[in-house]
Amino acid sequence: MIAILTSSLGGSRKVDGRRYPAPLLEQNGLVERIKSVWKENSNVLLISASPEEYERNDGILYCQREAFPMSGLSVCDFLLCDGRTEGLACRLGEFDVVVLAGGHVPTQNSFFERLDLRRRLESFEGLVISWSAGSMNCAELVYALPELEGEGVDPGYRRFIPGLGITRHQIIPHFQDLKTERVDGLRAVEDMAYPDSMGREFIALNDGGYILHDNGTETLYGEAYRIKDGRMTQICRYGDSVQI
Repeated sequence: MIAILTSSLGGSRKVDGRRYPAPLLEQNGLVERIKSVWKENSNVLLISASPEEYERNDGILYCQREAFPMSGLSVCDFLLCDGRTEGLACRLGEFDVVVLAGGHVPTQNSFFERLDLRRRLESFEGLVISWSAGSMNCAELVYALPELEGEGVDPGYRRFIPGLGITRHQIIPHFQDLKTERVDGLRAVEDMAYPDSMGREFIALNDGGYILHDNGTETLYGEAYRIKDGRMTQICRYGDSVQI
């Protein structure tokens, strides 16, 4: 399996509050890297993060279905797996590409478990592309950083949950924005991620950054930071790459 785990994939732009298709992000050679492993006229399955949010899912499908061809990636079929079409997960072998959408990490994680997606992906030989929550849920053990009000102070909220096992790295996306975000009055980085990193290591990606997983070898592209034992260090810069 080859997997490209991004902070942000692009594929849409917002105009007057409505999203329209746009090309995928090209920073750090992302589109060219996808092209290098893309099968001509691919059959693509997009798996949602919020299985019951049908209107949202249809909007994401509308944009992504157009975005890939706009970026020079030929598509034969582009289907959506959400609460209406869960059976598509049983037909994973019919698809060349599986795309894991962004959204709320625990919600998507529960949906993946419902689909038995981890087991199904074990025999998948195609390409996996993910963004945001989709990338976070690719970890062996997911770090579900609180993002909704109430989660930061809820003693029952699970910050570490089993994932798909595609990567050993616990990913934090959209880091350029996260630095100033607060949940329940807690700073996302200093008050939550730093304490949670004691004895652990997180990879924080700015948008435009991504991890390429190629049959066991992982390479990081673009601006990224390591958060470990309550400290942060930059490990890759824009335009650069490093094996991790």
